[in-house]
Amino acid sequence: MIQNDTICAIATAPGSAAIALVRVSGSESFRIVSQIYEAANTSFTFEMVKGNTVHFGQIVDRDTIIDEVLLTVFKAPHSYTAEDSVEISCHASPFIQKEIIKLLIKNGARLAQPGEYTMRAFMNGKMDLSQAEAVADLIASQSEAAHRLALSQLRGGYATTLTVLREKLLKFSSLIELELDFSEEDVEFADRKTLSALCNEIRETITALVNSFSIGNAVKNGIPVAIVGEPNVGKSTLLNALLNEERAIVSEIAGTTRDTIEDYLIIEGIQFRFIDTAGIRHTTDSIESMGIRKTFEKINEASVVFLLVDANDSFEAIDKRLSEILVKIQSNATVCLILNKIDTADQSTVAVLQTALTDNCHSTIITISAKQRTHIDQLKKALVESVNLGKLSQHDSVVTNARHYEALMHALDSISIVGEGIESALPGDLVAIDIKQVLYYLGSITGQITNDETLGFIFHNFCIGK
Repeated sequence: MIQNDTICAIATAPGSAAIALVRVSGSESFRIVSQIYEAANTSFTFEMVKGNTVHFGQIVDRDTIIDEVLLTVFKAPHSYTAEDSVEISCHASPFIQKEIIKLLIKNGARLAQPGEYTMRAFMNGKMDLSQAEAVADLIASQSEAAHRLALSQLRGGYATTLTVLREKLLKFSSLIELELDFSEEDVEFADRKTLSALCNEIRETITALVNSFSIGNAVKNGIPVAIVGEPNVGKSTLLNALLNEERAIVSEIAGTTRDTIEDYLIIEGIQFRFIDTAGIRHTTDSIESMGIRKTFEKINEASVVFLLVDANDSFEAIDKRLSEILVKIQSNATVCLILNKIDTADQSTVAVLQTALTDNCHSTIITISAKQRTHIDQLKKALVESVNLGKLSQHDSVVTNARHYEALMHALDSISIVGEGIESALPGDLVAIDIKQVLYYLGSITGQITNDETLGFIFHNFCIGK
């Protein structure tokens, strides 16, 4: 991406609509737009108007009027990119949008590449790299929880904390480097006890961030909920009841579902990814066996497991089935035991069964009728409570970005090496090398240390116009 030229792009979604927005940014923005814009106020000039102001006029191609528009003027450095910028609000006819872009290019602009506006904002110091990535997350957010995490990171989030810790560590690094200049005099400028305490603080902060990634990533992409149980226990019926549509085929024939079916649902601002799985049973059918193996794969990827059983079964049968399935779950997923088909069972028997199961296991137990959609709202409430995101979705220190997670893992290993070096009285030059590794990984998160390959990877998934 060339940084010193002027770029243009349509910033709104394609197709017909009431309004569309065309963005122009760069040092030649005002000159280029002035070639195609006629203001209603005849005294209008870009040099005289203030920044952050809106002006009515029309876009023209010589003597032909293309559209009546509103022009928003931003003057450097007070714009999204920190450059002179213009936003043209026009009618969202595809023809009008294309004509405006053609005229801008004809007069010296070029079409922006994906993410180039945000990249310029980063390069010009308007935001750090983690905030730039949060812009993409904010645009892509599908739920209230994902939106709040992205917005928190856009405002600084944990990157601010990491920057402060990095600056403290950088100070110690410079003091150790200074010691090397006076190595013959055996002086110590960097207090090792203070440095050790800082290493512990950094280690604790990074560990908390690393541990937050599993739930942060789930919030961003949808918290996976696996619906499991024996054939014909009502798994597909439950999926349909949760989604309030006939998403999965329901049949009395055992083994109808042989592959996983997935769909999304937002409950109280949290996006869940429900996974209907093949019924678990002993079978000689090779295709059904493959489906059952995939069921256990999905169970171990899930954050929550809905384990369905028939409320008409005996306590002994359910308890045995529960033990057989729980022993195969390798993940730390929350298991919710669901007694289904209560509409066909004796209510007093169901109550006794629920009490007995509650006394015998630590799982949440809920009674429902998926077919009649009884207690589905209670099940949804229990699901939200089980993931416990009420406070977490508002918390700053939640990692949702895989690149950040990888950098934090490397930083955690490196800071542990620094701590071990201090405890073993390692020479200052070796400690300084290990500190530089920590500084590198922390700096790579915020963009204090980066390269073209990293920037290209981050911004190529952005939409054009952002």
